[in-house]
Amino acid sequence: MTASPPAAPYAPGSHMIAAHGGGGFAFAGMSWRGSILATPQGVRPIEASTVEGLNERTLASLFAELTEHPGSIEFLVIGAGERLQPAPTPLKAALREAGLRFEVMATGPALRVYNVMQAERRRVAAVLIATP
Repeated sequence: MTASPPAAPYAPGSHMIAAHGGGGFAFAGMSWRGSILATPQGVRPIEASTVEGLNERTLASLFAELTEHPGSIEFLVIGAGERLQPAPTPLKAALREAGLRFEVMATGPALRVYNVMQAERRRVAAVLIATP
């Protein structure tokens, strides 16, 4: 009998991101190595290691949340990794079509902006690419 892989963490509800670096993030009393999506509904891992890997498939849970909870997110902060990189054009088009305002920046500043906006009880979400 083979053991199943450990379940990816999911922290229901809105959480600040406590720390980042070393390829991961700390949030809600847990940590995760890899990139994450933080929304008002919860924090979950995503399968993207670069900003170029962000698309409608890797962010399917974000688009589902927008459909299931209209108006729950008004602004998306995208942390693109160690350095600012532009988001892929198809992703920008999909976000605009979904009615989201967004800003792309390096992951460290993006995490800080997300935490401040979240503390202000703004309707914010963040896509954060893990950094070394």
